[in-house]
Amino acid sequence: MTEATEKRRDRAAARRGGYGGAIVINGALLYAVNVWPGWQVLPFLTDDLQQLLPLVNLSLIVGMFTNAVYLIVDLPRVKAVGDLVTFGIGMAILVSLWRVFPFAFPIGFDSNFVVRILIVLSMVGCGIGIIVQLMILVTGRAVPRR
Repeated sequence: MTEATEKRRDRAAARRGGYGGAIVINGALLYAVNVWPGWQVLPFLTDDLQQLLPLVNLSLIVGMFTNAVYLIVDLPRVKAVGDLVTFGIGMAILVSLWRVFPFAFPIGFDSNFVVRILIVLSMVGCGIGIIVQLMILVTGRAVPRR
């Protein structure tokens, strides 16, 4: 076996380990948000967060599902489709987060402004991710040819 083949296998194994880890983390977050200790333990979140819970739960479940698919089929186009779905749900959560804004910070400076800036930056990052995944879907390659 050549050195290049071994490196490809090592990278694939590392990716699959990451997919498995993501499934475990998303499952733990789903449990933590909905069962124990629950989102209510965070003092800066208001009851308005309940409006966002269905989208948050959907995001975590879809994340688990897409990572399970990646464990089985680790191809750039398959991953691009799954990532487009998760980025789309992420963007929906960010837009809803902007509209509902379920935060009440007790600190003195204008933390609402800082959080809104972070939401906008997250939207920009999500938009860039969508564009990148569309390019991968069209080209079938995660890295452009040289």
